Amino acid sequence: MSLLALLSEQFGAAFAAQGLDPDLGEVVVSNRPDLAQFQCNGALPAAKQAGRNPREMAEAIVDSIDGAGFADLSIAGPGFLNITLTDDALAGHLARIAGDARLDIPSRGPEQIVIDFGGYNVAKATHVGHMRPTIIGDSLQRIARFLGHQVTSDIHLGDWGLQMGMLIEGVREQDPDLPYFNDAWIGEYPSESPVTLADLQVLYPQVSARTKSDPELAEAARKATLELQGGRRGYRALWQHFVDVTLASQRQDVADLDVHFDLWYGESTVAEDLDPLIRSLLESGVAGKSDGAIVIDVAEPDDKAEIPPLLLAKSDGAALYTTTDLATLQMRIDVFGAREVLYVVDSRQSLHFEQVFRAARKAGIAPPEVVLEHVDHGTINGPDGSPLKTRDGGVPPLHGLIDDAKAAAAKRVDEARIGLDLSEDERADVATKVAAAALKFGDLINHRTSNYVFDLDRFTSFEGKTGPYLQYATVRITSILRKADEAGLAPGAPIAPSEDAERALILRLATIPETVLRAWDLRAPNHIAESAFDLAGAFNRFYEACHILREEDPRRQASWLQLAATTQRALTLMLDLLGISVPQRM
Repeated sequence: MSLLALLSEQFGAAFAAQGLDPDLGEVVVSNRPDLAQFQCNGALPAAKQAGRNPREMAEAIVDSIDGAGFADLSIAGPGFLNITLTDDALAGHLARIAGDARLDIPSRGPEQIVIDFGGYNVAKATHVGHMRPTIIGDSLQRIARFLGHQVTSDIHLGDWGLQMGMLIEGVREQDPDLPYFNDAWIGEYPSESPVTLADLQVLYPQVSARTKSDPELAEAARKATLELQGGRRGYRALWQHFVDVTLASQRQDVADLDVHFDLWYGESTVAEDLDPLIRSLLESGVAGKSDGAIVIDVAEPDDKAEIPPLLLAKSDGAALYTTTDLATLQMRIDVFGAREVLYVVDSRQSLHFEQVFRAARKAGIAPPEVVLEHVDHGTINGPDGSPLKTRDGGVPPLHGLIDDAKAAAAKRVDEARIGLDLSEDERADVATKVAAAALKFGDLINHRTSNYVFDLDRFTSFEGKTGPYLQYATVRITSILRKADEAGLAPGAPIAPSEDAERALILRLATIPETVLRAWDLRAPNHIAESAFDLAGAFNRFYEACHILREEDPRRQASWLQLAATTQRALTLMLDLLGISVPQRM
């Protein structure tokens, strides 16, 4: 149990003894560290509930608290409780977390959770718009797994809509003699794709633009989509090529960011479930027909804004991404047993998810106890404050940003003369890890709903609030511990701290459990990013005040080494929860 949880339990028991809610005993970090280490603000609301004077209530709480372990337990203002622990109590706390593999962070699981993030599309390279959901979603899956949950992450590829029909028609126009368009073809189809991803990225916008003024082409694309979805053999084979060449590129981008997906399912995964789902919704009366289309009315009487019906199928019978989203959700609950389904998708899709969630509840697909949550996020902007664009006005490809980050990181490593004793391969590995840290921390230090300005020069700096700074700070502690080990020194039992910077570092470590839990509960990894930065700063101040390797008292030296080792573990863990790897040496 964390230090804050232990204190809250102790003060909660004191409030319960007064016949009041023990939750009033919640203890938090003091907002006036010059006055106390912690504070409890429950006496004021408790006094209001009990009809008593707040200060008298606070005095009653203080009188019922066992004073052991407290250097000061006093009342401020109308009834705020100021709490400061003894140095021996702080040493005892450090000993407890130093001996705990989880650093006092409790487990929450196991809960079956599906996290849908990435949102990539077939026939399109990943771009800057995919970076935020990829980075945020990966951090959330890491946090959830650390807390003990059973997590399935799914990229949910867009691979089954009208754009596939457009691409089929585009390839047909370029090379109509390909066997995919020959209904009489009975042999195997070529294993080599007739198009590359670069071809598809040129082809799709061209065909899409032409369909707006060419009714015949638009109808051909619509028909091709229906035939693909209906199982036409040649179209399925050609479509598989589209998928394969796309995934080869996307998997590389994901690998470069050190992000892992359990599933690379697409809309097509539930293709066979769409017709049965629509039939059952029609038969149950949940869905109905409107101008030939099939819809679910999801509006509610108390809606303050109009919520349109969820469109399941167009009048021509073609399925939509709304249909595949509903069928995919059904699969996640029925097959994977999901009790929580999180969608890490930008804020512009809020209405869509509101419609899907309401339809799922109305249809009985998602029972009330299953959590459905749209974890929305803001955009990555350029210096002008608008969404980041290339010089020609296009959307920057993700692999381009990653390559730029690698180049900038390598330059920073050279400028800082870092790892001069490392081999060329080791230095390249350091630069790769620094690049990923720069991109990830540059994103995650912001609350997910905020927009932020992409500034690669600042992100790759080894100074300031950056990922590379935290990597270097962690490696520096590892180096101190390595030198101590080479000198025959080892971490030992913590003793009472003697320096303010030492106390501050222990107290900073004490807040980590609540930080990790808060980051998960709010789906906000920025809390961990901020805490990691604060912890690194607290260690630097401690190291300046406490010269570990030159300390003459062996007991104090061993205690300081224990504090350093625990800090190194904490930083490594928090960075890992952000998806950031720490090199062994820099």
